[in-house]
Amino acid sequence: MGLLSKKDAKLITDPLADNNPITIQVLGICSALAITADLKASIVMSIAVLFVLAMGNVLISLMRNIIPSKIRIIVQLIVVATLVIIVDLILKAFAYELSKTLSVFVGLIITNCIIMGRFEAFALANGPWRSFLDGIGNSLGYGVILVIVGFFRELLGSGTLLGIKVLGDPIEKTGVYAYGYENNGFMLLAPMALITLGVIIWVQRSRNTALIEN
Repeated sequence: MGLLSKKDAKLITDPLADNNPITIQVLGICSALAITADLKASIVMSIAVLFVLAMGNVLISLMRNIIPSKIRIIVQLIVVATLVIIVDLILKAFAYELSKTLSVFVGLIITNCIIMGRFEAFALANGPWRSFLDGIGNSLGYGVILVIVGFFRELLGSGTLLGIKVLGDPIEKTGVYAYGYENNGFMLLAPMALITLGVIIWVQRSRNTALIEN
C-alpha cells in the first residue's frame, strides 16, 4: 500500500489542475500580479505560501476542537501572522535584497484568501495529515501559476531568467538581439501579468471545457 491513498493524493493533484486556487477559484490574484515580474521573487513567494499554508493548516487542525467558534477567525489570523513573521525574519536574515523586493507582499500573505479559505473550508473539519496534504496541494497550485507567469514576464520583459541573461546581451547586441529583437518592457507592468494569467486560464479551459461556466 502506498504512502498516500487515492483520496489523499487528490488533495495534492486537484489544486494543480482542475481546482487551481488562482485560475479556477480566482484567489490570491494580488500577489500573482504584483511580484511576478521577477522569477526569483515568484519562486520565493511560492515557497513562503507553501510553508505558511501547510503549517497553518496543521496547527488549525490540531486546535480545531478547542477553538471557540466565535473567535475562530481571530485565532486563524494569529496563526497565519505568526508564520508570516517567521518567513519575513528568515528572508531578512538570509535574503535581504529579495525581502526588499517582496516588500509588503510577504506581510499580505496574512490576508491571502487561499490561506484563510483552506483554514475555514478544510483544516477546521479534517485531521492534521489530510490538512497538511491540502495545504501542500493548494500552495503548489498557487506556486505553479506564479512561476509560469514569472517565467514569461521576466524572459520577455528583461531577457533574463533568475537574473541570468538567456537571450543574449541587449547592449552588445548578441544572441537574439543581433537579429533586431527588443525586450518588451510592457511585460514588466502589472497589466501584462493579468493578460498572461488570462492566457493561462484560456489554455486551461480550452483543454478542459468542463471548466467553462455556462
